[in-house]
Amino acid sequence: MQGHVTAEDGVRLFFVRIGNGPQVVLMPNGIPLVEDFQRFASGRTLVFYDLRNRGRSDAVADVSRLKRGIHNDVDDLEAVRRHFGAERVDLIGHSYVGLTVLLHAMKRPPHVSRVVAIGALPPDSGKEYPPHLTGSDGVLPDVLAQLSALQKERSGVDPTEYCRRAWSVLRRLYVVDPRDAHRIRWDRCDLANERSFMGYWTESLLPSIRSLTLTARELAAVRMPVLLVHGTRDRSSPYGGARDWARLLPDARLLAIEDAAHAPWIEAPDVLGSIETFLDGAWPEAARKVSGDSTPP
Repeated sequence: MQGHVTAEDGVRLFFVRIGNGPQVVLMPNGIPLVEDFQRFASGRTLVFYDLRNRGRSDAVADVSRLKRGIHNDVDDLEAVRRHFGAERVDLIGHSYVGLTVLLHAMKRPPHVSRVVAIGALPPDSGKEYPPHLTGSDGVLPDVLAQLSALQKERSGVDPTEYCRRAWSVLRRLYVVDPRDAHRIRWDRCDLANERSFMGYWTESLLPSIRSLTLTARELAAVRMPVLLVHGTRDRSSPYGGARDWARLLPDARLLAIEDAAHAPWIEAPDVLGSIETFLDGAWPEAARKVSGDSTPP
């Protein structure tokens, strides 16, 4: 089933629903990941949807409807929950949307049963981590250099073609083994919202994220179980941030995926089985509590 949810300010969010079980799982920004995550539909209702100004959701020209950045996405998630009439939902968020679902759980804990945050951005956006907790290697500088060179050649290039060229470079960033890069299929270059995403990211989303410094006191409301899934060599979101989340949240465990980057379920297929175990109500065997400082090796 496909359709739209209307947010409080009238912006329409495109969704895909799979399954009709009593357990409702929402995955914001999850439509590019439907193929990978639809296995969870047995006995559940999965709702994958595009965030505002993303994918097939409405393009938003009025900047006043974008300036709150990630906080708009948190409120829109609540609109999706109400649309599907679910009193309580499970949430799965990847990358910066991992932060989105955790903020929603903090703001509306009575309506959230469980949270899975994969490669989530850290709770303190300004914190610097040592190299062994950042996935630091030579790939990121090389990717940035290639993107810079590509940008210089952008004039006269069809926007869709430029988007595809950029993603042919970016894919390497999200996996450790370059042979897995072709499995990153997140570009959606046929959609105008996705072709113009970087402007929205830098002008609205990133400033709203950088303003956050979440403390244990603020996160005390997130009392539901939280599974943090993170590649130890994630170049996009530091592994140290996952350790901080696991340390600060009242009931969280970290599933650390060795030698994986920003798409750990691609590089370690058993990750999906671990997530399903968690959605079924149990902690995966490999998930661990974290205590103390976030910086030990």
